[in-house]
Amino acid sequence: MTVSAAATCGRVGESVRYACGTSGSWTVRRAGKHLAAGPLPGGTEYPGPAAYRVSGAVHVRSAPAGIDLSGPVHATLTLVEPKPVPTHRIGVDRRVVRANATTTLTYTVSRDSEQGDGSARLGLIGDETSGVEVTTRDPRCINPLVGRYPSTARNMYAVDCTLTDLQPGHPSTVVVRVSVRKTCSTVVSKLGYWMPQGRGSTAGGMITGPTVTCERSRVL
Repeated sequence: MTVSAAATCGRVGESVRYACGTSGSWTVRRAGKHLAAGPLPGGTEYPGPAAYRVSGAVHVRSAPAGIDLSGPVHATLTLVEPKPVPTHRIGVDRRVVRANATTTLTYTVSRDSEQGDGSARLGLIGDETSGVEVTTRDPRCINPLVGRYPSTARNMYAVDCTLTDLQPGHPSTVVVRVSVRKTCSTVVSKLGYWMPQGRGSTAGGMITGPTVTCERSRVL
């Protein structure tokens, strides 16, 4: 479920329209209970059919139009599509890493659907500003390149793995090492996959796996 805020900017009484940028945050509630929140644009896993209250704090800005506005927006949406049966899962053997230490994590990626094929992309991402390093010896994985060619710099806080052997009943495992410095960092996991349908259009999706939290080392 994607949440965004689109806007068209222009002056009152004029037909000219300008591109304008939007930013801010959003919150979704169901039956008065907090369900999800995040920055604009953003999203969360589809929560299933129900009535939802969506609130946002939106900032709209356009330099050519001389517009700089901010304020709250609200809407009630009724979603009717059934929640799809999960086709993929991500698991991890540990849920905590510690500051000033290196922790080994084993991620397990499973495909439970007979549809599609064994291909998927696993991403593991730490906090960019913390100095955390996520590394692995798995040949299917890399630390992503950054910068313009011929730069060889890599994002050491992230790992990108290309999996091609996922089959029902035959999960794939990826072992990584997370080195955390004094500043704690969580590690989030995401999986992108597709469901090829011959040479026609394809369907796929993105799922969010478990978040590994961080604890500061105790001083005895």
